[in-house]
Parts: sequence; C-alpha cells; structure tokens
Amino acid sequence: MTDFTVRASSAIQEHAYRRGPRITAVETVIPHEVMAGLVLLRLHTDAGTVNGTPVIGHGESYYLPHAVAAVLHDWMARRLLGADALAIESHWRFLYERCASFGGFGAEMRAMSAIDLALWDIAGQLRQEPVWRLLGGPVRDRVPIYNSCGGPSYGRRPLDAPDAQGWPGHGDPGKSGPLEDNWRSANEPADLAEELLAEGITAMKVWTLDGLYQNHGGHYLALPALKAALKPLFAIRDRVGDKIELMLDGHGFFSLPAATRIAEVLRDVGLLWCEDLLRPDCLESLAELRHRGGVPLAISEMLITRESYKRALALRGADYIMADPTWVGGISETKRIAELAQIDNVPTLMHDCTGPLTLFSGLHVAAAVPNVMWQETVRAHIRTLYPQLIDTNVVIKNGHAELPTGPGLGTRLLPELFREDHPGYRITRL
Repeated sequence: MTDFTVRASSAIQEHAYRRGPRITAVETVIPHEVMAGLVLLRLHTDAGTVNGTPVIGHGESYYLPHAVAAVLHDWMARRLLGADALAIESHWRFLYERCASFGGFGAEMRAMSAIDLALWDIAGQLRQEPVWRLLGGPVRDRVPIYNSCGGPSYGRRPLDAPDAQGWPGHGDPGKSGPLEDNWRSANEPADLAEELLAEGITAMKVWTLDGLYQNHGGHYLALPALKAALKPLFAIRDRVGDKIELMLDGHGFFSLPAATRIAEVLRDVGLLWCEDLLRPDCLESLAELRHRGGVPLAISEMLITRESYKRALALRGADYIMADPTWVGGISETKRIAELAQIDNVPTLMHDCTGPLTLFSGLHVAAAVPNVMWQETVRAHIRTLYPQLIDTNVVIKNGHAELPTGPGLGTRLLPELFREDHPGYRITRL
C-alpha cells in the first residue's frame, strides 16, 4: 500500500495549532532487508526548506513494525495531518490519552515514540539548533557509553534465510569474525575486554545467560551449568582486573529463585549492574530480588509507561532505571522519566540495541538531563548497520559519544530507503 489521502478532521482544520507549519504527509518504510524489526518514519511539512534542506522530521521504532505502521497511518495520521508540527506536547498528550483509554501501550506507544522524535527533529530544524539545546542542555559536553556485546548480525535478517524475521527470541550467539562481540564475549571474553580497553571503552555488557535458559529453563539452575555460563565474567576480571566495568543482561528469562542464585554467584565479580534477570511484569518481585541478591539491579527497557517506572522507584526495586526513547513515548517522555528518577537519586540509563535514531534520541536526552549516567551502544551496529540507514553517524571517542551538532536530531534517514516500490512502504497525505 503506497499512497492514499485522508481529509483532516474539521476540528484540526479549525484548530489554532494551524499557526505553525502543517504536517502534510506521514511516510513509513520497514527496511526488512536491513533490519527486519525496524520501522522508519518521515513527517513531511509545508515549511519549505531551511538552508536548502526540506523540513522533514525523522523517527523510528523497533518490534512489531507492521503494527506500528498501521497505527501511524490508520489512526494517528488523522490527528497529525493538517496540524501544527510544533505542537509537540499537545500531540503527545492527545495520543497518549487515547492510548490509555483503550489499554493500548504496545504498538501505540511505539508509534507515539516515532512521532515524537520526528516532531522534535522538525522543531530543531526550524530553529537550526540540536534537540538537546531545545531541551535545556547542555549539562555535559559528551556522553559516557558502554559497549553492549552484540554482533553485526544481531537483529538482522540472515542472508541465507530471507524469510526469517531477524530476531530468534534469544540473544543471537553470533559467530567468529570481525566485531562479533557476542560470540567473543562467550568464547574469547578476556581478549574482547582488552580490545575494548584499547579503544578507550571502559565498560561492557554481556548476555551469556541466554543459552543457559534455552538449555535448562528459567527456574532450576544447577550450579555447574550456571557457573559455566558466568565463567566469561570471571575470566575478564582475572585478565584485566577492575580496568573495565561489567554488566550482565538476563533478558527477563528467569524466575525469582533462579535470579537469586545468579546474583549469589556473581557477588564476587563486582558487576556495575545486573539487568532484567526477571521480567518486569511483577515489580514486587524485582524489589524482592534487589533485597535478596546483593548485586545492583538495572530495570528496564521492558517497561513502557511512566507509571511503571514510578512504581518501580516507589518499591525500591532498582539501583538504575533504563529507558528506550523509541518505546516509552519518545524524547518527551524519556526526559520526564529521567527527571522522575532523579528525584529518587536513581540514575538513568539510555537503551540502544536497535536503530540509529534510538541512539541519537538517547544522546539528546543525556545532553539535557544530569541524571543520565550511561548511553548503551553496539559498536558493531554503529560501524556496519547505521551507515545503511542514516547520513551522519555518531562519533565515539575514548569511551564517550560526542553530542550531535546538526539541527534537530543531527542526522537524517537516507531518502533512498523510502522507495514507493518497496514492499514495506506506505504514505498517507493530507
């Protein structure tokens, strides 16, 4: 479905928001040949060009891309088309309240997130300022990063399996080769740690428990099998000592007794945090694990609403909270979540293991909110995936990401991705 037109509602046509530039088209593509779970968004406006560049807002989200695209075109476009592109908070609140009224916090929140990124991008382009400046930044001149040990194929559709969705449901074990950090974190962990340190990266996150869950389930973990899965962390400590910070992601696979045993074995490793050993569908269990386990806990890109973060903080269930800007409601809501955690003296972490605009939006929030502590990055994605999607890449130096300097998000989705003959392409025009 490539092209159809909707008429803006009379309420929007008569709305005072028409004082600003209008949104004239909602355009999406699902680049399955690059990353199957990604949906990319462009919001077109009637603002013309600034310095010779058309004012088009760019956004993205990840998971359920076809559902997100349907929400964007079949519902949210009716709110946006013909409306003021600068009324960011009004659009956010309107869409959120309709989501909340009908229990929609999955594809709807992802669609809202993509829209919010694109609207902030438009605002920055019109003002010729980076988004972090519009948010009140800078509070720092660069953002600390850690390397999450995914490989070039993580989340990607295998070339030898064109019908695959690109995500197996567990962490991709990877294979031997350049930038195959997931494979190396399990098979050559100490060598990988030394390589990262040589690049100036002083923190790394691994997910060596995925295979353990696949082979043994999430309830009873025999100590020999558990210690074998955690052996890479001990090997890193033996080789480089405390020169590198270590984090472990459990991907939400384990029950409370199993997660407690994992934490007990890890106490001597000196982890900066354990992340998502439990699913966050019972926040009381997270608080109990933090009480029992004796290791710092980070939760969770799996949370979607600000209310969930509020409850997790009230229950004292987290040493760190993590948010994904393209899942929780965009830059607007990520900033609010980070400031909420700041009240409780709980640092915020920015999630990224998907598309490039997720990383860029996290950097903008980090540049404007003092409470943000780390930005997750995947060096394999930055070097192999992102150049296929954006025109300006992030700059990493000595374990830090430079702040985006261009107007808006500071990068643009490649226009050639939005081909009308692409099977994942849709456009809805005013």
